[in-house]
Amino acid sequence: MTDYYSRHSATLAKAIDACDKRYSWTAYPESPSSKIHGVEKPKAGKARFEALLGTDYPLEQPGEIGRTGAEVSPYTGEPLGISYPKMDAELLYEAIREGMPAWRKASPETRIGICLEILDRCADQLFENAHATMHTSGQSYIMAFAGSGANALDRGLEALAYAHKAMADVPATAQWERQFGKGGAARLEKQYQLMPRGVGVVICCATFPLWNGYPAMCASLATGNPVVLKPHPSAILPVAMLVTVAREVLAEAGFDPNLVTMVADTREQPATMQLLEHPDTAIVDFTGSPRFGQWLERNCADKLVFTETAGCNSVVIESCDDLQAMASAIAHSLCQASAQMCTSVQNIHIPAGGILAAGQPVSFDEVAQAIVAGVEKYLENPQVLCGTLVDDSILATIERYRGLAGEHGRLLRDSGPLEYAEFPHARTASPLILEVGGEARDIYRDEIFGPVSFVIKGASSDDCLRDATANARECGAITSHVYSVDEGFLDRAVDAYHAAGASVACNLVGMPINFAAAYSDYHVTGLNPAGNACLADLAFVANRFRIVQSKRMI
Repeated sequence: MTDYYSRHSATLAKAIDACDKRYSWTAYPESPSSKIHGVEKPKAGKARFEALLGTDYPLEQPGEIGRTGAEVSPYTGEPLGISYPKMDAELLYEAIREGMPAWRKASPETRIGICLEILDRCADQLFENAHATMHTSGQSYIMAFAGSGANALDRGLEALAYAHKAMADVPATAQWERQFGKGGAARLEKQYQLMPRGVGVVICCATFPLWNGYPAMCASLATGNPVVLKPHPSAILPVAMLVTVAREVLAEAGFDPNLVTMVADTREQPATMQLLEHPDTAIVDFTGSPRFGQWLERNCADKLVFTETAGCNSVVIESCDDLQAMASAIAHSLCQASAQMCTSVQNIHIPAGGILAAGQPVSFDEVAQAIVAGVEKYLENPQVLCGTLVDDSILATIERYRGLAGEHGRLLRDSGPLEYAEFPHARTASPLILEVGGEARDIYRDEIFGPVSFVIKGASSDDCLRDATANARECGAITSHVYSVDEGFLDRAVDAYHAAGASVACNLVGMPINFAAAYSDYHVTGLNPAGNACLADLAFVANRFRIVQSKRMI
C-alpha cells in the first residue's frame, strides 16, 4: 500500500506550522491564469466538465434505486442534463457498515495520509471544478477556482492539521505503577484506542458547495468516521467530483470505497431527513440557511452537530483616513458573488451627523453616495466579481425590499440585471441599497441572502455601534467591520463586538474584506446565532472521536 502520509508529510507539517503561527500560506494554486498553468490545462479542465453534460454521472454506489438530479446553469439557463444515483438510505448504510471496522483500526497516520492524497488529487481537477461550480453555484470563474477551489482545499488541509494535533495527544500505550497499602506495587500496561462516533453526514450549501465539504469530510474521515455527502439540489456536480476522487483513493489504499458516499436529491424529492433520522448518523455538518441550522441544533440532540449559517454582517463607520478607499472596500463586499457569501456586508451604520474623513467633515449623504459610487465602479466589469444568482427566489427577495424602501426609508441604489456578452441568459442582479433609520430594525436584523444592503442612519457613532453589536449578539454575525481613526473608539468597538460573540476587522482597505484566510482566521466563533462551529480549530475535530482503553496487570 502506498504510504500517502510520507508522501505528503511536508505539506502537513507546513499546515500545522501555519496554524500554530497564523501566517499567510496556501498549499494550492489560487489563480487560474494560463501564465501559471499554461493553456492546455485550463482547456482540458473545461473539456472534462463539458463531457459530463447530458450524461449519467459515473458513480457506482450500493443501494442505487434510480437516477436523480435537476441542476440548471444560472449562466445559460439550461439544464446540465446530468443524472446521479438516487439512493436507498438503508441499503447504503448497510454497505457503509462493512468498511467501518478496518477504517477504525487503521492508524491515524494512515487515515490522514489518505485524506491528504484526496485533497492533492482534487487540486489536480481545480479547472473542471471551477466550471462545475460556475454552472451550478453561479460564481464567477475566478471565484469558483479560488474560493470554491484552492481556499476550500486549504480549509480541508487545516482540518487535517487539527485532526493530527487532536489524535497525537493520545498515546497508544502507557506503563503505570503504584503502591497500594503494604503489598507490592501494582504494575499495569494500558492501551488507548481512538473510537469514531459513526457516520458523518455533510450537508453542503448551494453557493459554496465545497467550502464546508472539504473540511467536514476531512475532519470526520481522518478521525475514523465514514462520510455521506449530501449536496444541495442545485449544486451536485462539484460534490460528486470530490466523492469520485475520495472513493478512488480509498480503494487504491485497500479500504472500502463506501467510506465516502453521496446522496443526491431534488427539491421535489428531498433526501436530507432520511439521513438525519438514520440511527447510524452520529455527526452532522451543515452550511446554509440560519433557519435550518437552528433547527438542526435544536432537534438533533442525539448527534454531534456543527453549523455555519449566516447573520446580519455589519460595518460601523465613525471616521476614516481615505473616504474613497473605505467606500471601495465596502462596495467590493456588496458586489462580490452578488452578496451570496456568508461574509458579505449587509448593514452599514453611519451617524446622522456624518463623519470626519482625513480630518474634514463629510455628511451622511456624502458617505452613502461614495459607497454607491464604489459599487458603480465595480459594475463596469461585473462578471468577474458578481457572477450570477444561484436561485430565482433571490429576484423575489430584491423585489420585496424594493417595495419596502419607500415605506421604511428611501432607495439609494436600485437593482437591475447585469449584461454578460458571453452569457446573454444569465440570471443576474446588481446591488440594491436602501437607506433606513433605526426604527426599521425589523427589516435589517435578519440575514438577507443576495445583493440587498442597508445604509442605516444612527443618532451617533456610539448608537451605531450599539445597534450593530446588539444585532450580532441576537441575530448572528460572521464578519464585522469598523472604520475609525480614533483609537479609543476602535478599542470600544472591538470590546463590544467581542462581548457580542463576534469577530471584527478594523480599517480594512485595499483587499477583499470578505476574505477569511485559512490557517489564520478563525471562521465563525460559535458564540452567536451565525453558527456553533469554527472552521477550523481543535473543537472542530476533537469530539469526532472518543477514547476507550484496556489495562492489564504485568
